[in-house]
Amino acid sequence: MDEGKGKVDATPGKSSTGLDENLGGLLAYLLGFVTGIIFIIIEKENQFIRFHALQSIFLFGGLFVLSFVIGMVPLVGWILSLLISPLMFILWVIAMYKAYKGERFKFPITGDLAEKQLKQ
Repeated sequence: MDEGKGKVDATPGKSSTGLDENLGGLLAYLLGFVTGIIFIIIEKENQFIRFHALQSIFLFGGLFVLSFVIGMVPLVGWILSLLISPLMFILWVIAMYKAYKGERFKFPITGDLAEKQLKQ
């Protein structure tokens, strides 16, 4: 029943860790940049998982730092920091869903950074 719409990788493969690549991509987002770092360290071959791990590091690491810095500003910063949390949750759900579906979905800026880093 799968029509393959929006999929870059038509058939899910295995990773060097033994996981299906779509599951590995999902798990790279599970705990934000922490699991991204774990997967970039343990996965040496599968480019799909490595892409999602790098995107997780850049996206959630960047939002974590932004939220921390903005949160240091009294009142206005605290309010803005509270607005970042729901945004992070929405991006987290989208990222895990797209990775599980086998899509190499790129978020603006962080997706390009992840692809650039993979090519090096």
